[in-house]
Amino acid sequence: MSVEVETRSVLSDGTGPPESQGRPASLPAVNVLLVDGSTAHVRPAGTDDAPALVELHRRLSEESRQLRYFGAHPELGETDLHRLTSTGPDDVVLAAERGARLVACAEYHRAVGSDEAEVAFVVDDEYQGRGLGTILLEHLASEARRHGIRRFVADTLPDNSKMIEVFQRAGFAATTRLERGDVHVVLDIAPSPASLKAVDARDQRAVVSSMQRMLRPRSIAVIGASRRPGTIGHELVRNLVAGGFQGPVYPVNPSATSVASLPCWHSVDEVPGEIDLAVIAVPAAAVLEVVGKCGHKGVGALVVVTAGFAEVGPGGMSTQSEVTELAHGWGMRLIGPNCFGVLNTEPGVQMNATFAPDRPVLGRVGFASQSGGLGIAIIAGARARGLGLSSFVSMGNKADVSGNDLLAWWDEDPATDVALLYLESFGNPRKFARLARRIGKHKPIVAVKAGRSKAGVAAALSHTAALASSDQAVEALFHQCGVVRVDTVEELFDTAEVLGHQPVPVGPRVGIVTNAGGPGVLAADTCAELGLEVPELSSAVQAALRRLHPGAASIRNPIDLVASASAEVYGGAVELLARSSEVDALVVIFTPPLVTAGEDVARAVVKATDSAAAAGAELPVIVNFFGTEAGRRIFQAARRPVPCFTYPETAVRALARAVSYGRFRARPDPPDSVLSGVDANEGRRRLAAGAERLRRDRSGATTGPASTSVVGAGSDVWLTGNDAMEVLDAFGIPTVRTIEVAGAEGAAEAAERLGVPVVLKAAGAAIVHKSDVGGVRLGLRGGAEVGAAYAEMSALIGPQMTGAVLQPVAGPGVEVIVGFVQDPQFGPVVLFGPGGTAVELLGDHRVAVAPLSEPEARELVLGVRASRLLTGYRGSAPVDLEALVDVVLRVSRLAEDLPEVLEADCNPAIATPLGVVVVDARLRVAAGAAAPVDDRRRLR
Repeated sequence: MSVEVETRSVLSDGTGPPESQGRPASLPAVNVLLVDGSTAHVRPAGTDDAPALVELHRRLSEESRQLRYFGAHPELGETDLHRLTSTGPDDVVLAAERGARLVACAEYHRAVGSDEAEVAFVVDDEYQGRGLGTILLEHLASEARRHGIRRFVADTLPDNSKMIEVFQRAGFAATTRLERGDVHVVLDIAPSPASLKAVDARDQRAVVSSMQRMLRPRSIAVIGASRRPGTIGHELVRNLVAGGFQGPVYPVNPSATSVASLPCWHSVDEVPGEIDLAVIAVPAAAVLEVVGKCGHKGVGALVVVTAGFAEVGPGGMSTQSEVTELAHGWGMRLIGPNCFGVLNTEPGVQMNATFAPDRPVLGRVGFASQSGGLGIAIIAGARARGLGLSSFVSMGNKADVSGNDLLAWWDEDPATDVALLYLESFGNPRKFARLARRIGKHKPIVAVKAGRSKAGVAAALSHTAALASSDQAVEALFHQCGVVRVDTVEELFDTAEVLGHQPVPVGPRVGIVTNAGGPGVLAADTCAELGLEVPELSSAVQAALRRLHPGAASIRNPIDLVASASAEVYGGAVELLARSSEVDALVVIFTPPLVTAGEDVARAVVKATDSAAAAGAELPVIVNFFGTEAGRRIFQAARRPVPCFTYPETAVRALARAVSYGRFRARPDPPDSVLSGVDANEGRRRLAAGAERLRRDRSGATTGPASTSVVGAGSDVWLTGNDAMEVLDAFGIPTVRTIEVAGAEGAAEAAERLGVPVVLKAAGAAIVHKSDVGGVRLGLRGGAEVGAAYAEMSALIGPQMTGAVLQPVAGPGVEVIVGFVQDPQFGPVVLFGPGGTAVELLGDHRVAVAPLSEPEARELVLGVRASRLLTGYRGSAPVDLEALVDVVLRVSRLAEDLPEVLEADCNPAIATPLGVVVVDARLRVAAGAAAPVDDRRRLR
C-alpha cells in the first residue's frame, strides 16, 4: 500500500495560524486497534528509527515499492531517511510498531505558510488490509488540523487501488482527477458528520473483532490454575468445565499435572495448539512475565483477575501500565486487572470464566460492572429474579477494555437485547455519547453511575462553574443519549425486567387494574409524580367494563374490580384495556382475597396479554402481586415474561423509566446544526491578544490604559469587558457595544460620545459579582453624571476597582445566563437559566454536554422552570426563541472550538421579542497553550 509524493512546493495565502509555524510535532504515542482486533503502537518517528525504516523498506515486495516510488527503489537513500526522520509541524512522520518491529510509516509535508500538505504512507505487506493505513491517515489529519492545515493532497498510480480506496473510504470530502497519467487526490480534512461516521464504523468493526476473542473464544488457558478447591485458580477451571465450555480448557501450573480432572501444563508455551483467551490468576508480581509469555505464544486476548495494581496506589498503577503496554505490544487486548472474569451464556460458547459461586441463567441481557464484588452479587441477584444474561464482563480497573467496548459488542450481538452498566468512571465520555446515541435507538442502555459528589463547587469562580456539577454533566449526557439512569442496582434490575421482557411503551398513558382501592391510588399518585398519565376511559370502554363486572367500584381508571373479582374478570379487563387503544401500558395489581387464587389470576393475565398481542394490541404489562410466589413463577414462565413487583410504586417507577426510554427512541435524529458567521481562528486570535495584553499590564510592560480584564487564581486569565465581547463577536454572538474606561474624566468623555443613557460597570481582579459591591449604575445621562458616578463608585470600592466599562442601556427583556465550563471528564458542559444577580439563589438551570444539536439547545432553553417568562407570561410578549436557541448553539460552538476557555459566563443576556444581546461576559482562559481535544482513534 503506497502513494507517491512529488517534491513540488505548494504555496498559498498562509491562512494557517502563525503560531503553528516551526513548532515540533506534538502527538503523544498511543496504541491503536486494527480491524482484525489486534493492536499496534503509533508514535512520531525520530532519527533513531533510521535502521528500522531501512529494514521496513527491504521487507516490502517489489510491487509495493513500485507503487510507493513510481518505479524501482531498492534502497532508501540519505534524502529519504532525512525526510522520514526530521519532523516538525510542517513535516510530520508517524511510525507504527508491532512488538519491537516497525510495520508502517506515514508522513505529511507542507510548504511554510500553506494550509495544504502532501501526504504519503507505506505499510508492510504482512500488515496490509488490517486498516493500519487508514488509522495513520486519521492521526496525520488530527495533527495537521492543529497546525492550521486544511487539505491533504497526494498523487498515486491508477492501479494503486488499495491506496485510492483508503482515501475514498476515509470519510473526508475528496476530489480525484487524472493528471499527467496519475491520480491526483485532494482531501478536505475538516471533521464532518460523514468523516466522523466513517471513523466510528471502522472503530466498531475493530472493537467487535477484538472482543470476539474475549467473549467467543475457541480455547481458554487458565494460568495460575490450582488443585485446591476454594481458590480462585481452581474455581475458574471448575466453572469453565461445569458450565460446559464448548472448547478446550488448558490449566497452567508449573507444580501440577492435573486440575479438575484436566491435564495441566507447566507453562503456557507448552500448551498445544492456539489459545484465544488466557485467564491470568497468578500473583501480581508474576503477571508481567506471564503476559510476555502469552505474547510469545500468540495468545489472542487476556483476562487478568489478579489484584494489586492501580487500586493499591501509584506503584501498582505503574505496573498496570507496563502490563497493558506489553499486552498491546504483542497485539493482545486485556480485561482487568482486579476483576472476577467474564461469561457468555450463548449455547455455542457456554463460557463461565469467573469465580462466582452462582451459575448464570441464559437470557438476553448484557451486563458490565466496574466493581468485581458487586458483579458476583449481580449474577446471584439476576438468577434469583429469573433475569437471564447473555454475557457478563467484570471490567475491574479498566486498564484497556471499558464499557464503550462492550456497548459496541452488544450493538452487534444478536443474543443481547438490553445493555446494563455499573460505572464508577468514564474513560472516553465523547465516544460513549456517540455509541449510546446510536445503540439506544434499537437497544436500551440502563446504567448505574456511582458518585454524586459536589466537591470543588465551592471553589468555583464563575456562575456557570458554581452551578454545573459533574453529576449534572452525567445526568445531561445520559439524557441526551437516551441512557436510562438509575440510582441503585435494584432499580437496574427492575428496569431491565421491563425493557428486557416487555414492548417499549409508545406513550405515557397508563391503565391501572386493581382489586383494592388503596394500591390503585398509590399507583395513580406515583404516575402523576413521574409525569405519566392515568386518562379517564371513554364511555364505550367503561360500558364494556361494567358489563364485564357489574360489581366494580370504579371503571374510570384506575379500575377497581373489588375483592370479589374472579380470575376471568381480571383477564377480561386486561384484554379489553389492551385492545382499547386508550392506554399505552398496563399496571395490574392483585391483593389476594380468600375467594380468588393468585395463581388463577396470574394465568388469566398472561392469557389475556397473549391474546391481545396476537390481535396486534401489544403493549407493556407489569404487575404488582402481594404475597403470592406461585403467581410470580407463572409470570416468569410466560412466553413473554411479565415483570412482577412487590409494591405498586416500584412497578410504576420501573414503567416510567421505560416510558422515558420510549420517548428517546421515538425522537427523530436531529439534523446537523449549521452556524453562519463563525470564525474560530479569529476568535482564538482575539482571545490570545486579550490575554497577552492583560499579562503585559500585570507585568507593567505598558504605559497605556489598563485592560479591564483580570487575572484569576494561579496564572489563568479572566477576560471581561470588551476583550470578552470581541471573542463572542467572532462566533456571531450578538453583544452590546462596550467601551473600556479608566478614571472619571475618561468615563465622562466616553459617555458624551455614546450620547444615550448608559450603564457604568466596575472592573477589577477581585470583583466577581459587581452588584454586590456597588459596581453597577444604570440609566446615567451625560458626561457629568457618568463622571460623578465613576468617582463615587471608585471611592466606594477602593483599589479593587481598576477600571470600568460603559454600555448603552439595553431595552427591557428577560435576563438569562448562557455559559459553559470545561469538565475534565466530559469536555464542555453548557448551562442555561434565568440570569442576573440571583442566578445561584434561584437554582433554576439546565445543563447539556456539547456539542449540542438544535433540538437539544431548544430543550435546554425550555426545560427551566422559568421558561414561561420566555414564551409569554401574564400578557407579556414572547421573546425571540429562535434567536435565544441560536445563542446557545454559538456558545456551545465556542466551547468546542476554544478549549483553552475553561469557563464562560454570558450573564446577563437579555432576550426580547426582537432578539437577544449579551450585556456582560467573562471568559476564563487557561494559563498554558490551548489543549485541543485529542480526537484520534486509539485505545485507553
